[in-house]
Amino acid sequence: MAAFGLSLLVRRSLRQHALSTLITVVSVALASGLVMSVFAIKRQAYQAFTGGPVGFDAVLGARGSQLQLVLNTVFHLETSPGNIPWAMYQAIGADPGVTLAIPYAVGDNYEGFRIVGTSTQMFTDFEYRAGQKFRLGAGRVFNPAEREAIVGSVVAAQTGLALGSTFRPYHGLAFDSTKVHDELYTVVAVMEPTNSPSDRVVWIPIDGLFRMSGHVLRGTGKTYRPEEGVAIPEEHREVSAVMLKLADPQSGIYLDQAINRQGKEATLAWPIGRVMADLFIKIGWMNQVLAMVAYLVIVVAAGSILASIYNTMNERRREFAILRALGARRRTVFAAIVFEAAAIAGLGAALGYAMYAGILTAARAVVRVQTGVVLDPLAFDPILVVAPIGMLLIGAVAGLIPAFKAYRTDVAANLTPVS
Repeated sequence: MAAFGLSLLVRRSLRQHALSTLITVVSVALASGLVMSVFAIKRQAYQAFTGGPVGFDAVLGARGSQLQLVLNTVFHLETSPGNIPWAMYQAIGADPGVTLAIPYAVGDNYEGFRIVGTSTQMFTDFEYRAGQKFRLGAGRVFNPAEREAIVGSVVAAQTGLALGSTFRPYHGLAFDSTKVHDELYTVVAVMEPTNSPSDRVVWIPIDGLFRMSGHVLRGTGKTYRPEEGVAIPEEHREVSAVMLKLADPQSGIYLDQAINRQGKEATLAWPIGRVMADLFIKIGWMNQVLAMVAYLVIVVAAGSILASIYNTMNERRREFAILRALGARRRTVFAAIVFEAAAIAGLGAALGYAMYAGILTAARAVVRVQTGVVLDPLAFDPILVVAPIGMLLIGAVAGLIPAFKAYRTDVAANLTPVS
């Protein structure tokens, strides 16, 4: 019965102050939704970049930064640190600790989407997830000797390229309409979505990238210009990177020792997850700033609850005095105010899920277009439970000050008729 009475008091108060209640509920919803979004996006992004289905164990490339090498080849987000000779690709591919070596050559784009020259092994042997190979929604694997291309699902959606479409590549990794190549490529397949960075790539035969107009090869240290109809000698060939699948972790340790510690010609990025984890450590201050902003919004929301209820105390003194005169105890009045504050916070936390869904859906679209990584708004995260419960408790705490004021209401003074 007491609980029913408290519920009745709270519902009546919320209706009487509907406008201020609505504004406060929305502010709490924004706070709750923002907190859930910040931490969910942070956790999903970390998992996607450090433990996601990149498909490769290591990357071999030019001497330099391991992080730049991984971002450039695995996530297609950076410029190439340089090239390595074709002979190095052949040597690493023949190593008994390497089960698969796929060459990469970059340097061109189509409307801002990276063009990668590679071998047909990318579509016949490579598994981007355990047991899952790239699937072509329509078409076939390109002919290594022809000007043919396979486009990722995001590329197809954003550019309109489809099976049978033709296009001319543009020089460089940044789109510049004045730097168009002469070669005309035909789309022979469109990949099914993989929800990975590969969806943002145009794949062509590596020989085609070697022979692109204006390109030169320096595998021997001297400039070599490929000629139409003339085979390119292997000593002149070079690659931007080699993507590696290793037989076991011991192979990674051995290659890391031989290439990174004892060698001076190349860099081995291994393991890829650790390299990306280092990036998140370096930008950890940014996550802390976002978390601080989210916490500040929570404080503002708590203040809104406090102000919303406290500002109604003067007009409700007579109401509380009448309740006391009718037999209500001080603790009942106190509990009613705390319950009201918690109810406002609870309504805001519930609405916060809608805010969270909206923020994560918008972030999902941006992140997918920019990186190919896909966030999942429906994925469970502990913050989805912790944040609403926290908001409920914070709301109750915010109601303590006005509750104490109601608790001390003087019955006789507030029942005196107003002249």
